[in-house]
Amino acid sequence: MPAGTEGQRHQRSHSGSKKGAKKTPQIRLPFHISRTVLLLVAAGIFIFIAGSFSVAASMEEHDSFCASCHTQPETDYYGRSQAASPIDLASFHTTKQTRCIECHSGAGTAGRVSAIMLGARNAVHFYTGTAKQPAPLTVAVGDDHCLKCHASIYNSTDFNNHYHNFLPRWQAAAPNNAASCVDCHASHTTDGNAQAAFLSQAKTDQVCQSCHQALGGGG
Repeated sequence: MPAGTEGQRHQRSHSGSKKGAKKTPQIRLPFHISRTVLLLVAAGIFIFIAGSFSVAASMEEHDSFCASCHTQPETDYYGRSQAASPIDLASFHTTKQTRCIECHSGAGTAGRVSAIMLGARNAVHFYTGTAKQPAPLTVAVGDDHCLKCHASIYNSTDFNNHYHNFLPRWQAAAPNNAASCVDCHASHTTDGNAQAAFLSQAKTDQVCQSCHQALGGGG
């Protein structure tokens, strides 16, 4: 058989296989349709996130909701808030219609969103069985939380208020060692004097001494 005949037959067979192969059709959506779909998906995600935050913010307005996930020691704290008479500073705040979230969130929208995110993280740990008990303090109540309601504390400059007026100076001089509001005004301890805004005399004296030493006021 001539060599050319075999080569031509191979070429025809190869060419035929190419012609017989079917290409997978590609469906292309018009640009305006694909853009609309993406916008709808993005809008759906935004609405879901915004709705979740709205529901969480609404639920956190109720102290009972906070206590439903937090076990110890928060259930004890919540129980104190239901007592006939205040037992600690936090339960005293309850008599003034102050809710958990108002002390446990910072100022403004950013402070509230941060609290909601922390609450969401705690909820995940609770429902996955990975929450530590008793619950450790992970985010302390900062001065900015207190000053949302007590900003006027700096208005008085007489001696009886000197500790509040000197506190910012101490914090500026020794930011890592200075006290904060809750070092004197502990919310959930029961050793405070109800007649003195639930302050513990022993603990407060220690803070006073530390401030005097830091600012050169002596003992």
